Amino acid sequence: MGWKTLDDMDLAGKIVLTRVDINVPLEDGKVTDATRIERIVPTVTDILEAGGKVVLIAHFGRPKGKVDPEMSLQLLLPALEEAFGRKVAFAEDLEAAEGLDVPILLLENIRFLPGEEKNDPALAKTLAKLGDIYCNDAFSAAHRAHASTEALARELPACAGRLMQAELQALEAALGAPERPVVAVVGGAKVSTKLDLLGNLVEKVDRLVIGGGMANTFLAAQGINVGKSLCEHEMTEIAKQIMLKALDVGCEIILPADIVVAREFKAGAENETVPSTRCPDDAMILDAGPESVERVGYAFEHARTLIWNGPLGAFEIAPFNAATDAAALKAAELTEAGKLVSVAGGGDTVAALNASGAAEKFTYISTAGGAFLEWMEGKTLPGVAALEG
Repeated sequence: MGWKTLDDMDLAGKIVLTRVDINVPLEDGKVTDATRIERIVPTVTDILEAGGKVVLIAHFGRPKGKVDPEMSLQLLLPALEEAFGRKVAFAEDLEAAEGLDVPILLLENIRFLPGEEKNDPALAKTLAKLGDIYCNDAFSAAHRAHASTEALARELPACAGRLMQAELQALEAALGAPERPVVAVVGGAKVSTKLDLLGNLVEKVDRLVIGGGMANTFLAAQGINVGKSLCEHEMTEIAKQIMLKALDVGCEIILPADIVVAREFKAGAENETVPSTRCPDDAMILDAGPESVERVGYAFEHARTLIWNGPLGAFEIAPFNAATDAAALKAAELTEAGKLVSVAGGGDTVAALNASGAAEKFTYISTAGGAFLEWMEGKTLPGVAALEG
């Protein structure tokens, strides 16, 4: 890996401009989930303990280059101070930040400045004057070429923070140089949103499990009736191409062998399990069946590395969470036994794995959303590339 970490930098007496993602949910002016704030604590602590000072650079919401008091980072000061256990100073603009000599300084929402999303080199140079070292701890924003994620990294000696470091090491272990065999689980509603992902994965993994509404499109591509299920019939030709590509490169695609169907989409709906070739005309496929889960479990048992993005069924409503939960718990069990390296990410994925109780046993759970997906698609992330020089 061509990037440096905090361990490679002399931080004593230095001001470290630290790009973080603290884009947390707010209700009535109070943080309702401080996970993203808690995740930056190791980076801030390590800089302070090494004798450095921290200037936090972050965005909040989408103000589109204009000042919006409802998106002011000042609202997050109480949550930050609680997480760090110390006072955090605040600068409402870059001029106010100049010359402030404090252990931790939070700059106002960087997206209030129109140059941020334009990756303006002039803004990066202005920011660079505020510190000596640049540290990027916001992997979740690394897929954006913005002034504070890309241009600024080229103005100062640059490194990855602890969260960025953990994320990059986990993804490298999963896709860069993984222990084989590798199995990937890709679920979710639509094939069209994950074309690049599927195209990249069939060339990199040994087995590819396809679940959720996406699986219906692949079943339809094989001429199988999917009744009233969510299905992108216009994508069946592309699904066929992906299956042919998988055949060509020796990647086994695993589709549901049996399915759980219902006539209505609601919790506790009357349902039945049938072979995947026998979906009734008036029913919807809402989950994979037990035989499918067994096949997925077999794939996990014969793998060394697992990458997971997306649920296997309509996990939000019982009982159609059964396949996702069972597969997740199987992966967790193998991970805990030291037999599997398991890396997962994406909004629905994190929610599904948390709901199943399996998340804490996975090797790594990414909360980076879009950046995680783009990495899995094989795309270059500007914020990571900038750290590599």
